[in-house]
Amino acid sequence: VIAFFGLVAIGGRFGDLISDIPFTVIVVLIASLIECFLILPNHMRHAVAHSAKEHWYDWPSRQVNKGFRLFRERVFRPMMGLVIWARYPVIAGVILVLASQAVLFIRGDVQWRFFNAPEQGSVTANFAMVPGATREDTFEVMRRLQMTVDEVGAQFEEEHGANPVAYALAEVGGTSGRGLAGQETKETFQLGSIAIELIDADSRPYSSFAFVSELQDAMPQHPMLETISFRGWRGGPGGDAIDIELSGASSVELKEAAEALKTQLAQYGEVSALEDNLTYDKEEVVLELTPQGQALGLTIDDLGQVLRARLNGIEAASFPDGPRSATIRVELPSGELTADFLDRLLVRTGSAAPGDGVYVPLADIVTVESRTGFSTIRRENGIRVVSVTGDLSEDDPVRAEEVSSEIREVILPKLQEDFGISTRMAGLAEDERNFLSDALTGLILCLAGIYLTLAWVFSSWARPVVVMAIIPFGLVGTIWGHYIWDVPLSMFSVVGLIGMVGIVINDSIVLVTTIDDYAEDRGLFPAIIDGASDRLRAVILTTLTTVLGLAPLLYETSNQAQFLKPTVITLVYGLGFGLVLVLLVVPALLAIGHDFGRTLRAARRASAGRAPGMLTLLWGVGVGIAGWFAATMGSVIVAGAMPAVLGGGASLALAFAIFVTGAAVIAFIGWVAGAVRLGRRLRA
Repeated sequence: VIAFFGLVAIGGRFGDLISDIPFTVIVVLIASLIECFLILPNHMRHAVAHSAKEHWYDWPSRQVNKGFRLFRERVFRPMMGLVIWARYPVIAGVILVLASQAVLFIRGDVQWRFFNAPEQGSVTANFAMVPGATREDTFEVMRRLQMTVDEVGAQFEEEHGANPVAYALAEVGGTSGRGLAGQETKETFQLGSIAIELIDADSRPYSSFAFVSELQDAMPQHPMLETISFRGWRGGPGGDAIDIELSGASSVELKEAAEALKTQLAQYGEVSALEDNLTYDKEEVVLELTPQGQALGLTIDDLGQVLRARLNGIEAASFPDGPRSATIRVELPSGELTADFLDRLLVRTGSAAPGDGVYVPLADIVTVESRTGFSTIRRENGIRVVSVTGDLSEDDPVRAEEVSSEIREVILPKLQEDFGISTRMAGLAEDERNFLSDALTGLILCLAGIYLTLAWVFSSWARPVVVMAIIPFGLVGTIWGHYIWDVPLSMFSVVGLIGMVGIVINDSIVLVTTIDDYAEDRGLFPAIIDGASDRLRAVILTTLTTVLGLAPLLYETSNQAQFLKPTVITLVYGLGFGLVLVLLVVPALLAIGHDFGRTLRAARRASAGRAPGMLTLLWGVGVGIAGWFAATMGSVIVAGAMPAVLGGGASLALAFAIFVTGAAVIAFIGWVAGAVRLGRRLRA
């Protein structure tokens, strides 16, 4: 319950997406807990009474029990003795296995894709014409688009045996689906779209994004076409797969940077639906004062008021008219507002000018520049921001990760250098950052809750550490399962990991509790062997019931269910390897804990008697290792990089290697110092 309650900490749209999972599981677990206390005892009473007598149909059960007892006594019990004897190599081997699986992820054999939303089987193509384009130009682009859809559909039919296009609806005068940025500034006849519905995803061996890629490659260009956007629709929440925010320059420079970015991204066949939200508007006239106009005491604000009054008129008076009010406006005759209006306009100079009361031609005091403006300029905290958005096909996760890496590491740094702007990954990348931050918070709360609960149950602060030490090793089964099934890790893998924490610990709690009970009347090592042997059946059944219940979902072939597969893989393989963890690692950890406790007690006796300074030395070594951890891995986790003295690297793997090396050196120095001190003490 505590483990799944940690998922509640995940907020946002993706938190809403998975919100049903923790609440459903928590309610079911609470119901099962009530059933264990109220209903199960009665069932067990009937079962025990029934099993007191032997029946012929119980023969298969008796044979299974006989085989299980033979395996437990002849194989498992001797193996437990070997595990205790070789406890340090066992833990080292498990750590080595964990490191080998981590290498698969670091090397890229197991990819990370935050959210691979299922496709909806719908494709839209929206386009807009340049200002000045005619209705005939729009119809010509639409004819070319329809022909391209037919040609690509016929090409896929020839290759795969079925035309993927179920139907297509064309429209001139509007857009379909999401639409285009700035389309409100266009004439209606300058917009067009086509909505394509593909056949069912299970009836074709390719995705809608493969169809989109071929469609945008085959679409011929038209000189009057301003922009065209092909988009394959997905299900689920989340922003655009590609959403890059540009800022730190003028609107013209940001537009140039956005166009350069779109040109580079368009080279990737996996990228589609490229747009930016800084669209051109109608032509605008820009006036700037000449030195003569400035000498006459005029300002741009003065000219703006004069032009506004001449073009829009002025309000001369207002008076009440019954329950309402009426105004009198003075405007120029419509015949005066012609194309040569600015050339004929006279402006009266201010009273402070040398030529007071003199009218001068506007053309003598301003320069006139005609240029295309922008429809809408977006600002955040007073800073101009332009967004370049697009979609990225997930058909090949490895290639998708390569494209994303090239965007982050090559394209954006070069764009910043060429245009002197700032860039930021938004959209789905921002959703990913928020999700992982919330998931980390939920995991910390989950671990804290589990630790406090176990500390209360065991009445010990140290025993829960042994139980929870197996949690990191659950990653072995998770990564291995994703590698076998060639499925990228995703947000649903994270959800499965958090839930798996509580499930894996259940078996560990049962085993440790039994061993502690046995240790009250016998030695710890015999208690470990007896406890692990007696709880073998319970641990196996607990794991197998969950794994076998989820296993059929691994073979689900529906495309609509593929995005949930990472959760199933995480639970099935994580719990399957967790069975090995509980039966091998937990006994070895308990034996090592016994060794550590015995060593600590000996150190305390030594510090209290023969060598009073040994305890101080041990504390010094511990503080040194803790400080070294803070300077290496702690700095990378908190500040993002190690101190400059240590090279300033930001790699967590490098920081871990440096920490392990430094900790070994500190421990060795402490051991040498202790040996020298103890030797001097003995000689004295």
